[in-house]
Amino acid sequence: MNVTNRLIKIIALCFLAVSAHAQEAGPLDLECLLEPHMTVKIGTPVPGAIGEVLVKRGEVVRKGQIIASLDMRAQVAAVELARARVEYTQRRMERNEDLYRNELVSVQQKDEMETDGELARLELLERQTQVEIRKIRSPVNGVVVERLKGPGEYVQETEILELAQIDPLNVEVVVPVRYFGQIKPGMKAMVEPEAPLQDTYEAEVKIVDKVVDAASGTFGVRLEIPNKDLAIPAGLRCNARFQL
Repeated sequence: MNVTNRLIKIIALCFLAVSAHAQEAGPLDLECLLEPHMTVKIGTPVPGAIGEVLVKRGEVVRKGQIIASLDMRAQVAAVELARARVEYTQRRMERNEDLYRNELVSVQQKDEMETDGELARLELLERQTQVEIRKIRSPVNGVVVERLKGPGEYVQETEILELAQIDPLNVEVVVPVRYFGQIKPGMKAMVEPEAPLQDTYEAEVKIVDKVVDAASGTFGVRLEIPNKDLAIPAGLRCNARFQL
């Protein structure tokens, strides 16, 4: 009799476990939020007065595009001076080449001229670098969120522009802890943004938090949506549907 009761209990427990699993299976709908993939504040590696800001809020920018520059009139003049020195040393070496072949110029004098030429070339390179670092380029493909400084303002360890990379978009989801282990990187989910957008987009799970928030009994999941034409704005609420 005891054996029979135990078998009945085991069968009942198995049935309950299967029933609970069946309830968890199927689509899982969760609220989510579309956020920029990255937000960066752009500064300058050297202090100086801003010469111009070439973009405005809401404008699309490309990686490597010049978006602002410092006043670099002194550095441009220094480049021209260094270039003149390079050209002079080149002409000097050309004029003295025949003299060296005829042994009218010593090896030491030739070496000094070649060294002067190399130093002039390096000085030109350094002056050109000083100009280039005053040209502020976008590190990402994105949009201008805010202009923080304008022409004429002096900056030193100060941000000039804020940019947001929105291709791809991050989809941030808070998931109840009972689904921990069921959502894994590489899984797909269908994401439906709120109005006015009406399309549904496929997103891929990129990050699943390994730390559960004890207070809320939840953990975070991040997905990504390609957004090459920048048609999906960041900041919208959405619904993410997982097929478990």
